[in-house]
Amino acid sequence: MDLSQFTQAFFVEAIELLAEMEQLLLELDVESPDSEQLNAIFRAAHSIKGGAATFGFTALTDTTHLLETLLDRARHGQLSLSGPMIDAFLETKDALQEQLTAYQAGKEPETETVAHICAVLQQLARENGAAEAAPASLPAAPAPAPVVAAPVAAAAPAAEGALRIRFARLSDSECDLLADELGNLGRVLSRTRSNDQLTVMLETTCAPDDIVAVCCFVIDESQIEITREAAQPEEAAAAIAPEAAPAAASPAVAAPKPASASAAPVAAAANAKESSSIRVDVEKVDQLINLVGELVITQSMLTQAATMLDPVAYERFLSGLGHLERNARDLQESVMSIRMMPMDYVFSRFPRVIRDVSAKLGKQVRLDTNGRETELDKGLIERIVDPLTHLVRNSLDHGIETPEQRLAKGKEATGQLLLSAQHHGGNIVIEVSDDGAGLNREKILAKAQQQGLAVSDAMPDEEVWQLIFAPGFSTAEQVTDISGRGVGMDVVKRNIQEMGGHVEISSREGRGTTTRIVLPLTLAILNGMSVKVGEEAYILPLSYVIESLQPLPEHLHSITADGHVIKVRGEYLPLIELHRVFDVAGAQTQPTQGILVIVQADDARFALLVDELLGQHQVVVKNLETNYRKVPGISAATILGDGSVAFIIDVGAMPRIQRAQAASAAALAGASRIDAAAAAATAH
Repeated sequence: MDLSQFTQAFFVEAIELLAEMEQLLLELDVESPDSEQLNAIFRAAHSIKGGAATFGFTALTDTTHLLETLLDRARHGQLSLSGPMIDAFLETKDALQEQLTAYQAGKEPETETVAHICAVLQQLARENGAAEAAPASLPAAPAPAPVVAAPVAAAAPAAEGALRIRFARLSDSECDLLADELGNLGRVLSRTRSNDQLTVMLETTCAPDDIVAVCCFVIDESQIEITREAAQPEEAAAAIAPEAAPAAASPAVAAPKPASASAAPVAAAANAKESSSIRVDVEKVDQLINLVGELVITQSMLTQAATMLDPVAYERFLSGLGHLERNARDLQESVMSIRMMPMDYVFSRFPRVIRDVSAKLGKQVRLDTNGRETELDKGLIERIVDPLTHLVRNSLDHGIETPEQRLAKGKEATGQLLLSAQHHGGNIVIEVSDDGAGLNREKILAKAQQQGLAVSDAMPDEEVWQLIFAPGFSTAEQVTDISGRGVGMDVVKRNIQEMGGHVEISSREGRGTTTRIVLPLTLAILNGMSVKVGEEAYILPLSYVIESLQPLPEHLHSITADGHVIKVRGEYLPLIELHRVFDVAGAQTQPTQGILVIVQADDARFALLVDELLGQHQVVVKNLETNYRKVPGISAATILGDGSVAFIIDVGAMPRIQRAQAASAAALAGASRIDAAAAAATAH
């Protein structure tokens, strides 16, 4: 039977098991290892080996067998763990990851790489007195080919009797597949089918855990029950006699034996709790989200059209429409929550990175994390891994000092790296902080001048720190395989901006640096306030909006010819006129005749001048760059209830655009004055 339909489930589970194995290895105390941790690491390797053998992945089976043998001795106290041994286990994990990647691509792993890692594990086994280390010495490993497996099982019947294996809730294809796979693991004495249940008597040298591990790549563990039967040589011989001549792969069918009164369940009882989760292809989830988004747009159109109806004559219809709106919102939020994943998915990758990089640099670093349970959209969480990895490596290389340097400064020898995540309004804030040397302002300015960047000594720290995101910028004195080439930080900033976020840096020399990434929780849907500027409609993300008001003349103050501030409860806020930012004709130019929306972005508050407020909506975000191009000040677009397109404003970019426009206007004015003076001089 074709097993390709089940290989993807194996790959997904194997990758999760490898991640769990790595985390447990990093947490393991080699001086006094925890038995539960060792058992969990062993089970992970054991499960991967069982599945690999089922699908015929020979290299993966051989490698995990060698690893499993060492782990088994370690958990039984026959092997003393050491730092180099943990390093070898982590190297094996990386090799297994590469082998999985190769098999996923339909290729065989590189022979040299497989031979190298097997040699490393065999050497460990020899150094620690293992009797048999080579994979070929494994009699209990499930063989991938039925023709070979059947006679081996017949030649070595289990002295303790056969195993009665019961499967429940099976489809026809699953019954045939499981029967074939059990034939690979031993000699099938009998096989009975009743509705959606299958009972198989199997004579095998495999442990029940091995059988469960193999079957779990096809069905759920709760569908399996295994009991051991007392040895009955006469019945076994009678059952297998017809199959002695041909070494056929199909199992013999015989009458089932009555269960022994002393039989005891050994794994996966039938009344085990049902699995509380299912695996769904992410493309199906995305398709569902898109359909719900279109449903929301349709519902908005109906609501818009209903405003023209008589509320008395159409009371029941409007009431039903209100229920539809609430249900659509609840459905939308529920569907969006499916894509949300905890930040632990990202943070769990970094203990290994920090261990490897700090060892290479000769530094001692402790990793602390906050907000592991904070959730972020799956699409963003996968794209944030690379930028965070670069920031972490940067902190380790440029930030945290060596133990000798830290002690000389009166610090602890071990540096601290903190990864944290928290929700802030409609955004998630991710921080990478270290207690290292901090950024050197003078060194950054000198390097910027050397590269021809426009800088001055009067620049505020925040702008100086942003210079490190310039392409090709690096203050490293020598290039290493970790950093120093000047590529990376500009890519980090660009990737974050493509996700609709921004990066901030704060640093104190000698005290450390914090890099702050602000991202939207999701790229698919947001709550927004629709506003009108001239004849154009725009959407302000509601997470930025604090309040709206109509100002009085005495609250407005001019600071330049075109610049104003508004006094709100004793605080002076910059006034940004959206019609100037987007060059909208026919808009309200007098602040006292329009509406001011007070917003907060990047820890700064300011006022946006609009003509009127249209309402509050939950809008479906459409990527503008995919369908058109990037527009300054616009983060995305959406479709309104009347079918028109509205732009979603990038609130955080508004102050920067206003400053750029003011600087450009000042430069033009200066050039005009120079031209006028030159013309006057020529006239005289």
